[in-house]
Amino acid sequence: MTDTLARPSGTRGPGSDHRASGRPASTRTTRPARDVSIDAIRVVLLAAVFALHAMMVGVSVGPEGPILENALDGQGWFGPVTWVVQIMPLFFIAGGFSSITHWRSMRARGSSPADYVRARLERLVRPAVALVVIVAVGLVTLSLVGVPAEVVATAGFRIGQPLWFLAVYIGVSALVPLMVRAHERARVLTPLALLGGVVAVDVVRLGTGIEAIGFANLLLVWLLVQQLGFHVADGGVDRLARRTLWLIAAASLALLVVLTTAGPYPVDMLENLNPPTVCLVVLGTAQLALFQLARPAIRAWVERADASRLISAIGERAMTVYLWHMPVLIALVALLLVVNSVTGIALPEPLSHEWWASRPLWLCFAAVALLPIALGFGRFERSRRPRAVPAAEVGARHRRSVAGTVIDAIAGAGGVVVLLVAGFGPVAAVVALALLVVALLGTDRLRRLAVARQPLPR
Repeated sequence: MTDTLARPSGTRGPGSDHRASGRPASTRTTRPARDVSIDAIRVVLLAAVFALHAMMVGVSVGPEGPILENALDGQGWFGPVTWVVQIMPLFFIAGGFSSITHWRSMRARGSSPADYVRARLERLVRPAVALVVIVAVGLVTLSLVGVPAEVVATAGFRIGQPLWFLAVYIGVSALVPLMVRAHERARVLTPLALLGGVVAVDVVRLGTGIEAIGFANLLLVWLLVQQLGFHVADGGVDRLARRTLWLIAAASLALLVVLTTAGPYPVDMLENLNPPTVCLVVLGTAQLALFQLARPAIRAWVERADASRLISAIGERAMTVYLWHMPVLIALVALLLVVNSVTGIALPEPLSHEWWASRPLWLCFAAVALLPIALGFGRFERSRRPRAVPAAEVGARHRRSVAGTVIDAIAGAGGVVVLLVAGFGPVAAVVALALLVVALLGTDRLRRLAVARQPLPR
């Protein structure tokens, strides 16, 4: 979501460069490359996530006090709608495109896999640390001023829900060098092996009824979808005829109908997210085909509207927007409750005619409120200029402990998981913050600092 590379010199994807030059797969994409259609679709997907979560916000006042709920939960008509609004597979496909391009660019400059993982951790964890500190302090403050504990707990739960993406994204990003190597050695076998793993996990989960087994697909499903992005970056998808792409999209959607009607999977694609199922892979395949069909039109629109600067500005703050949109929505809910308490203005009942009529204003108000937050906290996410590394340090960087890098990635993902499981309580926030700091600073750096502070022997 947050990879930032050099600006493109044109709108052609890397696949077209490869075909024109005739370079082999192992040597192509050795310079920074970017496709404006990828950048543009990521911004559109980010806006879709924000709009979906904003529409889910249901706030009302009952006999016993404020009620915070998912307004769309349990609505029978919403299941088919999720086939459109569940855009996470395409998010990971776009992320795979950017990740393989970023890693190959670093690799061409002599960077190691550990260097890549360290760069990704710093980019992803910095905005998360700021979020954890401010949200935890804010929720504790609400408790101290007398806000009911159940309201504070609900707010913390809602804020933490979208963080699953960050935990998974840290995991799949840490595996990018390994997965790129697998992609370059076995382009077809690698996704087939991952697909076999996804199906096996689903079969065992459904056969045993043990839901926890399904969470193995948190890694397998998104690694597989990320691999599809690798094929987009290499130009493999570019070689498919438009008729073939239409057939792939139609066949994928038809298979999805079978899986969710005659098969064991729910129609609601948000339910298929927790835990992830093979349905998300099928949906992602359809989304990829449809996106590929739309790429020429997207590129043309970006050029015609001269939107590249705006897209780049949003892309540099994408993770900040993702992390902060839910706290902003919760803060606006609190404001609505205060206004209701002070003025007596009634809040529309969720899903009522008045509620639907007020949604356009609510979406605009939420977007305006999010803007200064994204601008202010975006500095934690934006890439820093890399400092010049003396030649004497280059060897040390390449020998960075593999074990230390693994620990850093696990600490980063683990810090987010703590919040997902335990919420934003004081103890959980401290534990999560400690893990995120380990991921941000790095175990190797922390070990060197600890050794430097030891007293010299007499």
